[in-house]
Amino acid sequence: MESKSTAEHRKHAAERGPVTLAVVTVSDTRTSKTDANQAYLRDQIERSGNILHSVQIVPDDPDRVQAALLELADDLSVQVILFNGGTGISRRDRTFDVLNRQIEKELTGFGELFRMLSYEQIGAAAMMSRATAGVCSGKLVFSVPGSPAAVQLAWERLIQPELAHLAWEVTR
Repeated sequence: MESKSTAEHRKHAAERGPVTLAVVTVSDTRTSKTDANQAYLRDQIERSGNILHSVQIVPDDPDRVQAALLELADDLSVQVILFNGGTGISRRDRTFDVLNRQIEKELTGFGELFRMLSYEQIGAAAMMSRATAGVCSGKLVFSVPGSPAAVQLAWERLIQPELAHLAWEVTR
């Protein structure tokens, strides 16, 4: 059962209006034509009544990931930055490492819940995900695996249901 204060916070958050998000796909192989995650998130963000600020694809290169993060973190119109890709344990997966150095407050529950829900779908392989979330320069930052199923899971079960509330909490 939801507490009275949580319900009140959600009400205040909803009154602030739509949330503005930027989407960053981290991949060496995807293009704007082949990035199913970008298309899915564009549609879902617009359907939810929120605002899509921008979409971009950056290679699995720590300097490029950091540059994308810092540029969006400095943009006053962006409230949430959603990274997809580069969260695994292979040599090229560096998104987590870069974001982990920049995040000032980690939302540890996001990664824990993501892996729990992912475990229900794919089993023990869920432990390889380094999905994370937190706050960087007053912006919410989410980082999820690049598979379309993972992006859909994160958006539908975790991010979208709490998006307005989280954006409000960061700025209140």
